[in-house]
Amino acid sequence: MIRVAHLSKTYGEVTVLKDISLSVAKGEVISIIGPSGTGKSTFLRCLNLLEQPSGGSIAVDGIDLLDKKSDIPRIRQRMNMVFQSFNLFSHLTALENLTIGPVRLLGINKQEAEQKALEILKLVGLAEKADSFPDELSGGQKQRVAIARCLAMNPEIILFDEPTSALDPTMVSEVLAVIRRLAKDGMTMLIVTHEMDFARDVSSRVLYMDEGLIYEEGTPQQIFENPQKEKTRAFINRIRSFNYCISSADYDLYAMNAEIEIFCERQILPRKTRHNLLLLVEELLQIHTPLLATTALDLTIAYSEKKESLEIILENRGEAVNLLDKDRLPDELGLNIITHLAQQIDYQRCEEINRVTVTLKQG
Repeated sequence: MIRVAHLSKTYGEVTVLKDISLSVAKGEVISIIGPSGTGKSTFLRCLNLLEQPSGGSIAVDGIDLLDKKSDIPRIRQRMNMVFQSFNLFSHLTALENLTIGPVRLLGINKQEAEQKALEILKLVGLAEKADSFPDELSGGQKQRVAIARCLAMNPEIILFDEPTSALDPTMVSEVLAVIRRLAKDGMTMLIVTHEMDFARDVSSRVLYMDEGLIYEEGTPQQIFENPQKEKTRAFINRIRSFNYCISSADYDLYAMNAEIEIFCERQILPRKTRHNLLLLVEELLQIHTPLLATTALDLTIAYSEKKESLEIILENRGEAVNLLDKDRLPDELGLNIITHLAQQIDYQRCEEINRVTVTLKQG
């Protein structure tokens, strides 16, 4: 239904979208997630030609949107958009907001347009607000009117640009309920959202965007339960990380510990957790110190806000060796301490890099 190939968008010297390609089938619900400022909203606006792409192609049912001969107003009627800021006409009632487009653009007579508008307002639970003006509605009600206005144009595709970002938490669920119903009815939708649970429940596919690219895509289960790429994993699990490079056996342990303490304070970690983390880091580094004669050690501490878990990751280049192998250090006191504090210990060899990941035991 929609085919995007090598789409790009630049503003002067700033590149917002880089080589995006995507196909969307009829009835698909695609959620687009990712950090702020990564081009998600710009991507939607390019699809609807509210922003002119700098390169690439967009086709809807084989019609090239970037062809100067294409009927863009007609295509916009088929692919309508719901904005985060509602964009309702403040001088018109809810009913009038729904009828103005069908009457002026589709040529439907006023009586027929009003009858259909009332049916759609009933669908979104706002029939009693038909004669209310936007400033008499709550944020959630305004957004539902905006969705109803979109439906009044008989779209085949709806683009949602963060439809709940301007709402109080109490109003979010009422808007998401309407979008869920549309998904159930088979509407083709692309939704930029920060509502992760909603994206998991309603989507047939999820795109994770980062740095102007579709960094990873897959089913909700793949993206939310088993992301394959590090940035996706960090975003989904809301991971905060601390990084420290140790290039010599004479590194300043006290300075490093002070930085780790600051990191722990920012995550509001309990005192016992901080103590165990520092002890675990110290014992791990003690065992790995012999490697510092020939290579540097990269230390990463990753805290998952979602899982409330802490991982310590040590990486070094060199020959394949796992210094935490029990067969190498069967009577090592430090290894016993590590085993006592660790919930899980994992060793991987990746492209000439040794990676040891230790998960701190919770509680």
